[in-house]
Amino acid sequence: MDFNPSSEGASVLKKVTEFIESKILPIEEGYFKELRALDNRWVVLPVIKELKKQAKELGLWNLFLPKSELGAGINNSDYALMAEQMGRSFIAPEIFNCNAPDTGNMEVLVHYGNEEQQQKWLKPLLAGDIRSAFCMTEPQVASSDATNIEASAIIDGQEVILNGTKWWSTGVGHPDCKVIIFMGLSDPGASKHAQHSMVLVPMDSIGVKVERMLSVFGEFDEPYGHGEVSFTNVRLPKSAIIAGVGRGFEIAQGRLGPGRVHHCMRAIGAAERALQLLIERGISRDAFGKPILNLGGNRDIVANGRIAIEQARLLTLKCAWLLDTKGIMGALSEVSQIKVVVPNILQTIVDQAIQIHGGAGVSEDVPLTALFTYARCLRLADGPDEVHRSMVARIELKKYYNLIKKNTK
Repeated sequence: MDFNPSSEGASVLKKVTEFIESKILPIEEGYFKELRALDNRWVVLPVIKELKKQAKELGLWNLFLPKSELGAGINNSDYALMAEQMGRSFIAPEIFNCNAPDTGNMEVLVHYGNEEQQQKWLKPLLAGDIRSAFCMTEPQVASSDATNIEASAIIDGQEVILNGTKWWSTGVGHPDCKVIIFMGLSDPGASKHAQHSMVLVPMDSIGVKVERMLSVFGEFDEPYGHGEVSFTNVRLPKSAIIAGVGRGFEIAQGRLGPGRVHHCMRAIGAAERALQLLIERGISRDAFGKPILNLGGNRDIVANGRIAIEQARLLTLKCAWLLDTKGIMGALSEVSQIKVVVPNILQTIVDQAIQIHGGAGVSEDVPLTALFTYARCLRLADGPDEVHRSMVARIELKKYYNLIKKNTK
């Protein structure tokens, strides 16, 4: 197992890092001030469009697509290091056309979409001309168990009819969001993981309605947002179904593996930023005659933060390597492990950074409240901690199945 990036990956990583340092981080504070001053924040500011144009011209675009002529041709291991750099900024992923849920949706269309679907939706997504959303979670059921999904995608001749309500549909508030991937129940009588289908739904379809945008700790995350969306007798051609009826879980499995690596590496980048802010504050403020960092156990906090980040990065890079060499089935445990470990580490470090900052830590003068919100939400997104721990335990216990079986007789 070699954690060194390939020569091509190292070259692109250097360019990504330099672009973030010189172009993105210096304008981020001003960007958010300008956005917050608007009456309507559900807009794309010109600075974002300009930075996207510059990134695209440099070839720093669609970096998440491994071994594909559609993207940069970078594998998961190399991209993981780039995702970490992007995680240091709230806006960097979009600048490189590498933001969720578009990355996952594009991967779905690359691997499962037919030619018509790719031409209509994948091509403009890859170009950054449109945005997308993913509708899976539902308000009326425990969506941590995706087999509970009740929203329907029923076949009616050459059409599919959608009904139900989804929420926490990230990106649905974006002014450029033009298509939704909807997961619905198609055949309750089929085997457990062959009952659901994924359907491409144009945002302007009759019967699709964004009922409300949902706030997280009082913030709406404009211009992306998380929405509650109702689908009422939405009729679409059967050709809108991705891959075929009943293949929803198969698609979801393939979608979420790499996506969780992306989430976790971005979170590690965010943890690095939080630790940096913690240290800078701790050495620049005195209390009781000493720098804050020299009081109590604050140096231990710094040390533990560094150790935790290094452990998390190594585990996530191992997971990316396994995805590259063995595929999702060879990395199931590791995918769940990182999904538990990394958001919790980020949440802990951000919380400690807030404490070191005192009152400033809970203000908008520093990005810590936004980072804390991100960390806390990530412990629920793409499966809560408890589900992933259950997966890790199940895989671990399977190794000792015969011994367990013998001892329970």
